[in-house]
Amino acid sequence: MTATGGTLAGLISADDIPLDIPRVPAREAAERELSKRMYHENDPNLLERGLDRFWEWVGELFAAASGVTPGGLIGLVVIVLVALALVAALWWRLGTPHRTPTGADSLFADGPRTAAEHRAAAARHAAEDRWNQALQERMRAVVRSLEERALLDPRPGRTADEAAAEAGRSLPAHADGLRAAARSFDDVTYGGRAADESAYRRIEELDTALERTRPTLDTASSGAAE
Repeated sequence: MTATGGTLAGLISADDIPLDIPRVPAREAAERELSKRMYHENDPNLLERGLDRFWEWVGELFAAASGVTPGGLIGLVVIVLVALALVAALWWRLGTPHRTPTGADSLFADGPRTAAEHRAAAARHAAEDRWNQALQERMRAVVRSLEERALLDPRPGRTADEAAAEAGRSLPAHADGLRAAARSFDDVTYGGRAADESAYRRIEELDTALERTRPTLDTASSGAAE
């Protein structure tokens, strides 16, 4: 037994004794080694890591929602699809939400031009089936013509609705047509609606009719004074 033990002891040299490295320096050495670029060449970039986190969050959200939704995940998907369909139907029916015109929504946005110039621009747009621009230019021609005839006082920043309301008091026979024309202008300019030829022709006819209308002295004076 003693001989065997002596033999084993002789087989172990001083070089075979393991080194005892303290824990903290060993960890720091490992961190320095692993921080070298060659170990991170294939790591995802910041954007990829952000997207991974985002999709993890979406997955957790759906998992949590499906746990409280009748039918689980399938039921949640059905509810989401129904909600999207309702939003699409409302958007199609109502169009882009209409903004109430403010002082910033000026009728004339590109500097002063005559009524004839606006009519010529409208005709050019109409000839190329650009009905939105044609309608806008024709409405500007209507208002500019009323200003040139002193039925409206020239005022920067006036909106189509304001012009229609003021002109309607001077030309009561055309008050409804003026309000409808202003509404069409607002729908196209601010509401995201698309005009067609018939909408443009209505304002064209209104413009022609207004040119032929001669208001009485009293109504004309009251309209220009406001």
